Amino acid sequence: MSSREDETLAQAAVTALTGQLALAPKPGLPDPRDLGARALCRDHGSLRWSAKALAPGLAAMAAAARRTGEPTPGLRAELGAIGRSTEHSVGLAGGGHKGALWALGFLVAAAALDARAGAQDVAFAAKKLAAFNDKGAPRRPSRGSSISAKYGAAGARGEARAGFPHVRRAFEALTRSRASGATQAQARLDALLTVMSTLQDTELLYTAGPLGLRHVQAGARGVLEAGGTATEAGREALSALDADLHARAWSPRGSAGLLAGALFLDSLPVGTHTRLA
Repeated sequence: MSSREDETLAQAAVTALTGQLALAPKPGLPDPRDLGARALCRDHGSLRWSAKALAPGLAAMAAAARRTGEPTPGLRAELGAIGRSTEHSVGLAGGGHKGALWALGFLVAAAALDARAGAQDVAFAAKKLAAFNDKGAPRRPSRGSSISAKYGAAGARGEARAGFPHVRRAFEALTRSRASGATQAQARLDALLTVMSTLQDTELLYTAGPLGLRHVQAGARGVLEAGGTATEAGREALSALDADLHARAWSPRGSAGLLAGALFLDSLPVGTHTRLA
């Protein structure tokens, strides 16, 4: 049974995910502008609705971690079982968020291991959890793992086992952009673009191939090099990238889930925030 602390962590993670969904304009990704487009409103609306279905599973992950008290193979197996059950629940609620579920699940469980842990400690504990094999995982490779093997990309599993480097980079980008005077929304968009600029997104590799992936990465870097979304030049570059990706129907979905992880770390008590190595 989950405690109030577990439910608070789960709600913080869901709030991070819905906060990511609320950002606009997100190049190639669903955002509130879709609500005005008849063909896309169901997509964005269902994503907002199904995000709430993650809460019970994330609370159960936090409870399992709190009960176990340390990263162990047994806890990893329990998190895997809870995650697969939550995937089913989210599917019934409209689907989506698979990458975000696992990123947030590891981070929520890691945060539950130590209530005093800051962002750096949470990321390190999540890395230790992800290092264990999930013996209950399906033997059939997923599309993401197949694409990872084909192109040598880290994929979701590699990202977790490396301690979520792109989540940490996004977290640093958030704090850096805010310190330079960016608004909260601008800082979050800069954090998303920071992830997009280097992530080997398996969704993009599947739909656009290596050349398409590099095109998206270069576009994201172009926005940041123009000064980020707090500048006029950066906003113009973002608008061009957004139009380009929507026209090509290319979606950097992996980056969106990792941004949600960074927003969750950012929700931890301010006094626990430390620079991520």
